[in-house]
Amino acid sequence: MPETGVPSTYLLIDGENIDATLGGILARRPQPEERPRWSRVLEVVGERWQTPVRGLFFLAVTDELPTAFVQAILAMDYRPVPVQGAGKVVDIAIQRTLVALREKDADVVLASHDGDFEPQLRDLCDGRRRVGLLGFGEFTSTSLRALPGVELLDLEYDVGSFNTRLPRVRIIPIDEFDPYEFI
Repeated sequence: MPETGVPSTYLLIDGENIDATLGGILARRPQPEERPRWSRVLEVVGERWQTPVRGLFFLAVTDELPTAFVQAILAMDYRPVPVQGAGKVVDIAIQRTLVALREKDADVVLASHDGDFEPQLRDLCDGRRRVGLLGFGEFTSTSLRALPGVELLDLEYDVGSFNTRLPRVRIIPIDEFDPYEFI
């Protein structure tokens, strides 16, 4: 969804975490066509939450900016956040952004499975805003899932961000069970 006016939802993408988890599901490095359709993610979050969304895509860079990837992210209406330095720079940047968002009157969706964000997300679960987690539910940290009022959005099942079905093994609520998926 193109940004119009002041965003009322911030979508923070931990690209490395999502990519690594997807690699675990596939048992190999994902091919470009197997990665999430990030434009669809932005669109669906905006539709589901009925707000303008600003997508921030965090990525670690070494010596050179991955120009093709950055251009692709920009074309999808995300703002790339390329960070560099020692340690888990993407996590540090996201944590700092989550802290800064406490000052904004905005909802927050974090695309990550990483429990390192629990303190910052807990502070945002203040009842003034919606807070969501986007990823693969079976891999999301239990500390994140346990946050009060957090909304869980599955990249595949809720958002439909993949063009093909992933080979996932997950607990299936009986109301969602479709035997034709298994025979």
